Amino acid sequence: MDFDRLHPAPATVDGAELLGDLRLGQRAHRERPWVITNFATTADGRATIDGRSGPIGDDGDMEIFRRLRTQVDALLIGTRTLGIERYGRAIRRPELREARVALGLAPEPLVATVSRSGELPLEIPLFQEPEADVVVFVPPTTPEPDCPACVTLVRLDPAELTLTSALRHLRAERQVRSVLCEGGPTLMGALLHERLVDELFLTLAPKVIGGGSGPTMSSGPALADPAALELVWALERAGSLYLRYAVRRS
Repeated sequence: MDFDRLHPAPATVDGAELLGDLRLGQRAHRERPWVITNFATTADGRATIDGRSGPIGDDGDMEIFRRLRTQVDALLIGTRTLGIERYGRAIRRPELREARVALGLAPEPLVATVSRSGELPLEIPLFQEPEADVVVFVPPTTPEPDCPACVTLVRLDPAELTLTSALRHLRAERQVRSVLCEGGPTLMGALLHERLVDELFLTLAPKVIGGGSGPTMSSGPALADPAALELVWALERAGSLYLRYAVRRS
């Protein structure tokens, strides 16, 4: 799929080539993985339409969504988002599984989530998939889930049940070097507060909601100091903008 690159140098670029080998694992921190996030919002900043993110994006957004999944060791997704979006198998197309293997990655990424309540949406397709590998960070009293998926519970005391702890565990115990966060807003807000986001991929859709109470890309308390971003590239296709930002470190 072709995109018009607006920055840094105008050109027509192929999405598969642009996102074919980002080498994210090579940027891993010593104690945690390299963390990228991927969101789509309307022009007026909403991250959902009628409670879901899917209606915001287009085929260009879906292409970037799929290609980014070929680049990381693990997906990090909030439990509420897992349930609302009814997550299933992460990589369905054989050519995308082959692309991961060619990069030295497992055919499918590990899926990680954090549940402070210990509750999981076990009815969604992800937990009904025997080949799914899921790590869940939970309180100490959480019982083992009864589902076909391979679910590993990492029990942590409430004070230690942070995203920093989760990412350090993934890096040390599961050799995860790169992570893609796909939402939702609460998880994104927590990642920002713990200063764990390294890059942001953002689709800006040519749509306006015009009000309502839908969430923005992140939620929770405002940051004491806004995170500064540096534009890496900007693409356009059919009126949508696809932006890649690096988070500046002070």
